[in-house]
Amino acid sequence: MDNPSRTAATSSLQKFFSVVLGLLMILAALGHFTFQRSAFQAQVPDWVPLEKDLTVILSGVVELILGLALLFWKRRQTIGIILAIFYVLVFPGNLAQYTNHIDAFGLDTDSKRLIRLFFQPILIFWALWSTGVFNKKRIS
Repeated sequence: MDNPSRTAATSSLQKFFSVVLGLLMILAALGHFTFQRSAFQAQVPDWVPLEKDLTVILSGVVELILGLALLFWKRRQTIGIILAIFYVLVFPGNLAQYTNHIDAFGLDTDSKRLIRLFFQPILIFWALWSTGVFNKKRIS
């Protein structure tokens, strides 16, 4: 049997981290549209069939929608799953940055770019955990 006070604390902590993640997604989306646009373009692999700028704009729109959904939509577990899938789908951009030795986002060495790759699983876990996907019962 779960301790009700512990479950409430965990739920509050999860909600806090989902709000933080939502705000970070909105900030990243704004970066796609403005101050980090060229850095995001540098990450788009050459094999993506769309123009790099269009890819950056479209992924920014998706990030904005997901960020706002984390803040305002009640179906948090669904958003967590969609966000985790999004992080998997954009991972090839991070991988391309590493394999093609592309300087962007202050990642100006192969070591820094390699370390960055290990943050993607953390983002995936963060999206799933903070939205209650791992909980036995749904949080709101």
